[in-house]
Amino acid sequence: MMGRNRNAGKPGAKNPGKTFKRIMAEIMGRYKLHCVAVVLCLIVSAVANVYGTMFMQRLIDDYITPMIGRPDPDFGPMGRAVLGVALVYLLGAFSAWLYNYLMIFVSQGTLKNLRVKLFSKRERLPIKYFDTHAHGDIMSVYTNDIDTMRQMISQSMPQLISSVVTIVSIVTSMIILNVPLLIITLFMVATTMTLSVKRIKSAGRFFVAQQQDLGRVNGYIEEMMDGQKVVKVFCHEEQAMEDFDKVNIADEDVIEILHFVGGGQF
Repeated sequence: MMGRNRNAGKPGAKNPGKTFKRIMAEIMGRYKLHCVAVVLCLIVSAVANVYGTMFMQRLIDDYITPMIGRPDPDFGPMGRAVLGVALVYLLGAFSAWLYNYLMIFVSQGTLKNLRVKLFSKRERLPIKYFDTHAHGDIMSVYTNDIDTMRQMISQSMPQLISSVVTIVSIVTSMIILNVPLLIITLFMVATTMTLSVKRIKSAGRFFVAQQQDLGRVNGYIEEMMDGQKVVKVFCHEEQAMEDFDKVNIADEDVIEILHFVGGGQF
């Protein structure tokens, strides 16, 4: 038990692009129609929000301002316009609910298939693999890594698509409304992205380090739990606690670095 290599962390992806393509192939192979429906719902939801924002300008210029000072203002056109916007918002809300509902099937179904493949692969591995890798590190793949993938599938990817559609809609609206203001806005966004790109690159590297350290911590805890009787018999409690503090402190250092690099996002 004690001879197992606890420092054998999970290696980082050698080719992230290839790994991402494999994940997308796994998703699209089983849930192609679901993914198409999710993308359409995201587009409708994002466009509905932008349309509602743009309506404020029409509401003031086309309905409220012309009625100022009139002795008998007609609120009928404005009421119909507001009702139309309300229906658009309702459609956007329904689309948001529908894509979240569909993503439950996509994310959970994909993770289930990945767990089955992982387990089948582990069943075919030689005994040497389990002698040189901590059990907690292996379990970390099924828990921490799979949960990270769940967040990517169910949250990050939909948010990315929604953000792209929203940006395109907003830029189109600003071109229609005020081109000079658009230029100023794009300049400020470009400046912010230039300053943030270094942090974004560093965050990915430290995130991999965090996952590796989580595997080491889980591996040590699992070993201590399996060998608890041995620890008790030889009165090894204090030494085991000291070793755990060393492993846990290393994990906390990585989390602090992630917190700094990510601007408090971790």
